[in-house]
Amino acid sequence: MTPHTESSVLHLESGDLHVCQDGPRDAPALLLIHGSATSSRSWNALVPLLTGSHHVIRIDLPGHGRSAEPADRDYNTSEQARTLGTALDRLGVEQVLAVGHSSGGYAVTALAEQRPGLVTALALVNTGPGMDVFIAPDGPGLDPARWPPADDQIRRFASTGFRAGHPIPQELVNDLRGMTYHAVTAAMQASTAYLSRQALPDRLAVLGKPLLVIFGDQDRRWCPSSAADYRAVPGAEVEILPGAGHTPILEEPRRTADLLLAFADRVSRHSEGPLNRPSHGSRG
Repeated sequence: MTPHTESSVLHLESGDLHVCQDGPRDAPALLLIHGSATSSRSWNALVPLLTGSHHVIRIDLPGHGRSAEPADRDYNTSEQARTLGTALDRLGVEQVLAVGHSSGGYAVTALAEQRPGLVTALALVNTGPGMDVFIAPDGPGLDPARWPPADDQIRRFASTGFRAGHPIPQELVNDLRGMTYHAVTAAMQASTAYLSRQALPDRLAVLGKPLLVIFGDQDRRWCPSSAADYRAVPGAEVEILPGAGHTPILEEPRRTADLLLAFADRVSRHSEGPLNRPSHGSRG
């Protein structure tokens, strides 16, 4: 957890949701949503680089990190988006620039589909645009009969989430081990189903929201050249990070933060001010 982080739990009908907030509450809001089988801690290296000018909100998706599994055990991406919208309402946040890493990009896209007045712009970090560019993993997956898995099993499973040779942080190993097998597999299946129904560029093209796409050119889960697919979205900005793998938010936090901050500034300056409308803190 980063210095001065305010950690809280929202008691929602769907289950308890863990939230972290950093930075001035009257600054423009940035929502950071992690990918499958990880948690808000995956943003730890990035958050201190963003809080000088933004109210940074991280939410553990249901069944991840310190959030409870959904009461109905439903990990449908649209349901996750509804939960995020409810959480932001509870926090008194009126507008956000929503940032998703990996499958977190599907949750923030679904949020923008449901709540276009809430999401002013989107930034996607190594979020695969369509299932046709997914790189299938080699070797066996996680075994439900041997759950929770050992550290070395998790590291093998998670290795493609980073460029070759990059160490996997212990806190992320702990995050996955702390999840149920159902949460891990159901969340991944839900992301696949969401993407299979309609490719992400097609979803984003009709939203009319400013879009930034960041992609590491060493991604081993999604074909890196597929970042170009997002150019089908009118006005989309696509940035390639040389030498970064699937998780530049941990591998290259400074370069990632610089791109996000510059994008947020451009969106703010070229809008009529929606990103300048502050959030109002918690309403209980």
